[in-house]
Amino acid sequence: MRWLLLIILLTGCSAIPLSSAPQVDRVPTGTLDAVAARTSLAALPVATPGRLDGYVRDCSNGKACVFGQPWFDTDGDGCDQRSQVLARDLTAVERKPGRCGVQSGTLDDPYTATQVTGVSKIQIDHVVPLAEMWRSGAAAWTPEQRLAAANDLRNLVAVSGKVNQSKSDKTPDEWMPPNAGYACSYGRIYVTVKAAYGLSVAGAERSALEQALTTCG
Repeated sequence: MRWLLLIILLTGCSAIPLSSAPQVDRVPTGTLDAVAARTSLAALPVATPGRLDGYVRDCSNGKACVFGQPWFDTDGDGCDQRSQVLARDLTAVERKPGRCGVQSGTLDDPYTATQVTGVSKIQIDHVVPLAEMWRSGAAAWTPEQRLAAANDLRNLVAVSGKVNQSKSDKTPDEWMPPNAGYACSYGRIYVTVKAAYGLSVAGAERSALEQALTTCG
């Protein structure tokens, strides 16, 4: 550090950043761009959210499990969806010997603009929560349709466990990522999924998404 301080004193330059800020503007493949997202949002039906009657996420002990087994390997490649998202979103990924499961890596968390190391501290967020899917149309789907939607990579983002738990099943009018710089990306992902599955939006939800999309460059 002494040489760095000497350079600063001699040149009058300000301190040089030792590392760049985490890159947190990524979105899953297939996400609509800002223009398409605005157009798609305007076309979504506006409706009062339905009830959660019949919604059960838990699959243990014979429970209803309406969206199927979590992280089901929908494409049949032998690697479950959680492992696929971790491998996609983390850097310096190390897999379990002879398996696709990720045992270590570093996450540039888009929701908080912080780095997270340790797979146990990372969770996979459904950007459009499954409970919200249920309220906005998925209650009428077949089990196969719900299983596919729950494991759609376009709706899955690796984030810190703490921030994921704080979000829970909240919609954009109730919760947005603490990192305001990710509002555009978050809105684009959310609208992409709602549009792909023909889901409705509540009035307040739509307004929040419109606001998020105004932040897009």
